[in-house]
Amino acid sequence: MISRWRTALAWLATSLAGLLVLFALVMPNRISHLTPAALILVPIEGLIAAALLLALPDRARRVVAIVIGVALALLVLLKLLDMGFYEVLDRAFDPVQDWPLLADFVRFLGRSMGQPGTTAAAVGAVLAAAALPVLMGWSVLRLSRLGVRHRTASAATVGALTVVWILLAVLGVQVVPGTPVATHDSASLAYDRARWVGTELRDHEVFAEELAVDAFRDTPGDQLLTSLRGKDVVVAFVESYGRVAVADPELAPQVTALLDEGNRRLRARGFTARSAFLTSSTAGGGSWLAHGTLLSGLWVDNERRHDALVASDRFTLNGAFHRAGWRVVGVMPAINQPWPEGSFYGYDQLYTMQNLGYRGPLFTFSSIPDQYTMAAFHRAECTPHHAPFMAEVVLLSSHGPWTPVPRQIDWNKVGDGSAYKGMPDTGGSPDVRDRAQVRIAYRNAIEYSLETLISYVETYGDDNLVLVFLGDHQPAPIVTGEGASRDVPITLVARDPAVLDRITGWGWQEGLRPGPQAPVWRMDTFRDRFLTTFGPAADPPASPAGR
Repeated sequence: MISRWRTALAWLATSLAGLLVLFALVMPNRISHLTPAALILVPIEGLIAAALLLALPDRARRVVAIVIGVALALLVLLKLLDMGFYEVLDRAFDPVQDWPLLADFVRFLGRSMGQPGTTAAAVGAVLAAAALPVLMGWSVLRLSRLGVRHRTASAATVGALTVVWILLAVLGVQVVPGTPVATHDSASLAYDRARWVGTELRDHEVFAEELAVDAFRDTPGDQLLTSLRGKDVVVAFVESYGRVAVADPELAPQVTALLDEGNRRLRARGFTARSAFLTSSTAGGGSWLAHGTLLSGLWVDNERRHDALVASDRFTLNGAFHRAGWRVVGVMPAINQPWPEGSFYGYDQLYTMQNLGYRGPLFTFSSIPDQYTMAAFHRAECTPHHAPFMAEVVLLSSHGPWTPVPRQIDWNKVGDGSAYKGMPDTGGSPDVRDRAQVRIAYRNAIEYSLETLISYVETYGDDNLVLVFLGDHQPAPIVTGEGASRDVPITLVARDPAVLDRITGWGWQEGLRPGPQAPVWRMDTFRDRFLTTFGPAADPPASPAGR
């Protein structure tokens, strides 16, 4: 009886080992492709590995089996990381650049779901990652032993399956459209990622060359931004405000109605707006990459480029205002710890969560309400007879997970934020498995952020205000769907008609929302166009090509 149980358990272990190895070879690297039909594949890599193991002597076979197992474990980890990155950032994991983002993701979870749950999830992930090579190595070793014990039958099976693979490849048989049953996807993924790593390792040289080219680096202050003298210029990044918000058939009707009504309200106060699109250097997250791209005039789409940028003396849009005599202010409510990168942008004053004076509850992403951010900034900087300023403001209420979202309140009641007490408890939380709920939560958050800006201009705007507001990036694919563009809306609002006259040549559309035919610029071209348009030069200087 005991021997029967041992035999049954042995066959069960072998079966599980075989399924584990097969799944490692055929599993896709995107969650949306993880369907039963998509797993009906014959991987050539498995046949090649089996043939190799059958041909090797015992000692070499054991070593090679363990090496193959570890390689499969690394392949599985890469595919799992790809799944996560595609879901959040709409791109694959970059083995060279993206390790710091894992720590950022853990911090994001901590701010969104609490530290105990985040710690448990992180510990579980680390233990699973450590156990996977051991488990996969054991699986390949066990299968190789079985194959050697039945070498003749195993060799015949591998040969037959190889013939089947060739026939399937020649005939192009597919169960899922676009996915041949005779697959070599794992080998292709490993090869492509290795080439990608090589390209990324050379990218620092490319970026160093781009950093060295700057048509405005030595422009005197009295020749910069001459047509904006005396203006208060606010550049506001609206978190996750992407093209999907104004173009998606299900989301756009409500958002565009709000923007159109807001445009009517602002026109009644004498303001005019022009809108277009910028193509962001990131999607789903990595807001700092978009900020660096817009302000530096360089394409900053990864961590190494960002690190090189903030370690350089690149002339930024902030720096141009500073050189031209403006007071330069940063309003960064997400910053809750030392931020050495801030010195690169040269702020005369930096407002963060630590010194904005907020005494209310936290909302989505553990953030303070956008309306409070704008109110606190206005109280601090828009004092009577203040010197002109350029303010870079980041609005966070539209950050994922997009709930709970504050409600608009009377600007005179914002105070220290105490008026928001109890409000997060009424916000609810969408089921992340329900895409429709998440998209509605996203739309509500975007509407709140946009209404905050509209109401701010309506309440406090004067002849000297020039507001540029834009999205930093599109939201995650759960909102946009796969394959969405990286376009984000951008709008310029001013009361002084001379300001709007300067951008006539841009071809931007009238109003607070860009339509389908609105111009689309790369985000890294904005700095040079802006400095040229509002300075004495007539034509924009050539910008480095970027990637």
